[in-house]
Amino acid sequence: MSVSDDDGLERILNHDTVAVVGNSTTPGKAAHDVPAYLQRHGYRIVPVNPFADEILGETAYDSLADVPDSIGVDVVNVFRPSEEAGGIVDSAIERAERLGDVAAVWLQLDITDSEAAERAADAGLDFVQDNCMKVEHRRLRG
Repeated sequence: MSVSDDDGLERILNHDTVAVVGNSTTPGKAAHDVPAYLQRHGYRIVPVNPFADEILGETAYDSLADVPDSIGVDVVNVFRPSEEAGGIVDSAIERAERLGDVAAVWLQLDITDSEAAERAADAGLDFVQDNCMKVEHRRLRG
């Protein structure tokens, strides 16, 4: 379901493991600094970047589909253009249906896909778009 209220955001923030699709290796970019912030605040980050072997001290995977089943992914956080979001959401839904682990998809600022939001909701996943996980974490958790 599309989440916009604080209770729904808190529900997502209560999870532990965040796969970051588009996780950057470059400090100073939001796609690096947001996951680094989340990691500093106790989240396990699972980087997804086909051009990196390791980010933030964690093994990086080429795609969400390449993340081993043994790693329970709770939230899929997306730092890719809106036109790529639908395919990533579909991969998250497939993983959720196959493994039962993904509970939420979070599209970062300026990333939107209304059709993907509907598919995620139909699959029972929480869904956030055009919002920053770091900003909401800071706002809700200080």
